[in-house]
Amino acid sequence: MMEKLSISAVKMELKKIISSNDPRLKEFRQDERKGVQLAIAQWQKKQDRQAALAEKYEEMSLFEKEKKEEGFRAICGIDEVGRGPLAGPVVAAAVILNDEHTILGLNDSKQLSVQKREELVAEIKKNARAIGIGEATAEEIDQLNIYQATKVAMQRAIDQLEIAPDCLLIDAMALDNGLPQEKIIKGDAKSVSIAAASIVAKVYRDEWMTNYGDKYPAYGFSKNAGYGTKEHLQAIEDQGVLPIHRKTFAPIKYK
Repeated sequence: MMEKLSISAVKMELKKIISSNDPRLKEFRQDERKGVQLAIAQWQKKQDRQAALAEKYEEMSLFEKEKKEEGFRAICGIDEVGRGPLAGPVVAAAVILNDEHTILGLNDSKQLSVQKREELVAEIKKNARAIGIGEATAEEIDQLNIYQATKVAMQRAIDQLEIAPDCLLIDAMALDNGLPQEKIIKGDAKSVSIAAASIVAKVYRDEWMTNYGDKYPAYGFSKNAGYGTKEHLQAIEDQGVLPIHRKTFAPIKYK
């Protein structure tokens, strides 16, 4: 065996190793130093985590693969955020991913941290053929009801796409636009395209609410995204209803 590397040097080498068959790994496993064994255990844990993400990604690509086998070439995932809050728009995103893409970690946006969502948005933008974002305002939500306003936002997102989709995968909704489509319950955790749309919509809406909240800091929009937190409800009580509040949503409609 060659002269032992320092533990810090071993850790640096481990960062370069991507295969369990790497001869360096075999050599490190024979090193009895506790620090080296701990570093190998951490390396293995990371590999296992990556393998699980890859497996999950394959599972979440099944709907897209089925549609490709049926002959569709511009498969668009669609999802929305913001149906439940008391304030702000409902936002939908439509995403057509490249044929060759691997964006490990895609999931329902609600299951991801703010940092992870922002990292994934950057990856989605690199790996998407087209992205569209659509909104329905609080006023439109009051006029139409939240369900119909969500459909409006989704169609607007589709209309923003630079490429016309030939098939839609939609999270728990159906759109009356004549396009072939599949409604998938909990689709943001089952389809990579819908998950991508979920994340894009969430990041966009959170930023929208934060920007609006800068004008009205008492409402806490940067933290609550318009949901009825204690801080938000107290601000409504003390300072009143804002233009972006949904007047048909309780408790605002009772004021």
